[in-house]
Amino acid sequence: MRIDVLTVFPEMVEHAASQSIVGRARRSGALDVRAWDLRDFTADRHRTTDDSPYGGGVGMVMKVEPIDAALRAIGATDDGGTRDAHVVLMSPQGQKLDQELVRVLASYGRIVLICGRYEGVDERVREHLVDREVSIGDYVLTGGELPALVLMDAVSRLVPGVLGKGESADDESFSEGLLEYPHYTRPEEYRGWRAPDVLLSGHHAEVATWRRRESLRRTLERRPDLLPGARLTAKDRADLKELGANEKLLDSLGEPSE
Repeated sequence: MRIDVLTVFPEMVEHAASQSIVGRARRSGALDVRAWDLRDFTADRHRTTDDSPYGGGVGMVMKVEPIDAALRAIGATDDGGTRDAHVVLMSPQGQKLDQELVRVLASYGRIVLICGRYEGVDERVREHLVDREVSIGDYVLTGGELPALVLMDAVSRLVPGVLGKGESADDESFSEGLLEYPHYTRPEEYRGWRAPDVLLSGHHAEVATWRRRESLRRTLERRPDLLPGARLTAKDRADLKELGANEKLLDSLGEPSE
């Protein structure tokens, strides 16, 4: 998979994308990440990427021309507007990023992430140059670079060949619409705090049952809003009832899965 990032701070993206799992995936060839400096696609000697807003007001607005020129130069779109990549504007007004959207974005062979700055981008970017807008939450950040890195990290985990041996994207929080179960490691006991006996038993079926129930418990306690969209079996529903889920919540659950 290829991910292009359009930004006025390419060093910020390059540094983060050279670390950890993403960096390893780049070195192995499983992931192709390229950061592009929008200043390189300007036409004036000052390399201007922003200007004051029409109609007045505080702050500056990112110009449409450098973004359009960058998209065409990197082969993400042509003069006719034909897309050769899925173009995403990181924006607080966009669709909130969740695991379902991560799966959708991971299905594309190439995505381009546009990082806004200042008061935002010229509206013509939204109207003519992007396929969707994505937000990572209801709060204000200085720019779109950190959201782009969050999106990149989440998407890259679903790209074949990115996760190494012993790592899995299938058994984590939100993978089935539930929060992940608790984890423990050595020592068995620390300051009187003991790991659950079932995890030390060696009975894999009992461990799996415990983990599923704890995942349900944690989701019920912390994020009950996730449960109506989760893939739940008839046993899961029975466990939720035992764990104290109210009738309104139980009635909101979809049909049991196999």
